[in-house]
Amino acid sequence: MLPYLFTLFGFHLPTYGLLVALAFLAALALTGRLAKRHGLDSETVLNLGIYCAMAGIAGAKIMMILVDFGDYARNPGMLFSLSTLQAAGIFYGGLIAALIVAWFYMRRKQLPLLATADVLAPGLALGHSIGRLGCFAAGCCWGARAAVPWAVTFTRPEAHDLVGVPLGVPLHPTQLYEAIAEAVIFLILYRRIAKPHRPGAIIGLYLALYATVRFFDDFLRDPQQPNPFGGPFNNAQWISLGLIVMVVIVSFQRSAFSVQPNPRAAPKAAEK
Repeated sequence: MLPYLFTLFGFHLPTYGLLVALAFLAALALTGRLAKRHGLDSETVLNLGIYCAMAGIAGAKIMMILVDFGDYARNPGMLFSLSTLQAAGIFYGGLIAALIVAWFYMRRKQLPLLATADVLAPGLALGHSIGRLGCFAAGCCWGARAAVPWAVTFTRPEAHDLVGVPLGVPLHPTQLYEAIAEAVIFLILYRRIAKPHRPGAIIGLYLALYATVRFFDDFLRDPQQPNPFGGPFNNAQWISLGLIVMVVIVSFQRSAFSVQPNPRAAPKAAEK
């Protein structure tokens, strides 16, 4: 749609880059506010957010390279190409890398793991929603051919040169589908975190909701997306299913093994 916001004296300002920067700042601001509200050290949590963002960028690109390893092996120069540097990468790679870094950082700083993860979740959803608008502007993560009234047609040659999006073809705006879904998830998480909840409930809810959205959204994406895992789904859908199963199992185990108060214990204690 609009890969460059403007061009001045040969300098291009990428719309995607600007929106990602805004997404990062919005997510940090929200996370710092929630950290204070829930009694966590805001500076430590903000540093965690920065480290997670850096890990997320690296992880997304690493997973993109691994998924398209054949192409990069045949042409190693692609690693340093402008399209690779500007590509968003694969979100799940960034999420996994960010979760790993967050786990080590929180243990080192002695932050409560689940409570801190809960504080990060709404900002992650908000930032992801804004970032998907950047994907739409750049043309990446495009959808399959569509005959719906809201189909979008990319016409900018620079978008095709940068990310390979087909030009002159009506496509599903899968980037917008996900941006809207992430905005709704953000609202759900923001309202839920303000209410009493068990530690880990918010991050678990985020992972389950996003994985569900991504699983169904990928049915409308370009069918030529790589599928290294085989089977009827692509790699992102397999990861989505794995996340959903993991959240369900962990939630069930926490409920099953949590200590429930004995209603008969209180009267006996009172009698003593």
